[in-house]
Amino acid sequence: MGSMLEGFVDKVVQVVTNDGRNIVGLLKGFDQTTNVILDESHERVFSNSSGVEQVVLGLYIVRGDNIAMVGEVDEDKDSELDLNAIMAEPLKPVVH
Repeated sequence: MGSMLEGFVDKVVQVVTNDGRNIVGLLKGFDQTTNVILDESHERVFSNSSGVEQVVLGLYIVRGDNIAMVGEVDEDKDSELDLNAIMAEPLKPVVH
């Protein structure tokens, strides 16, 4: 996955972790084991009853062995989302 991340450097990405966390931030770098460094990051915590809570994380490192998926965020579409109106079950952890 490491070489595929090169095109995402200095872009806003969403990282879904194996334990079901959803972290959005500016990809600043990564290494050969797919550890990623995110700046200006926040975690989106989904809920069935109160919409999406955004927890500010700031500069954040996610270990590569805990990453399930990394994808680029379309910032225009993301800014149009009303996160308070989105109700959803939190993601369940990945089971092997």
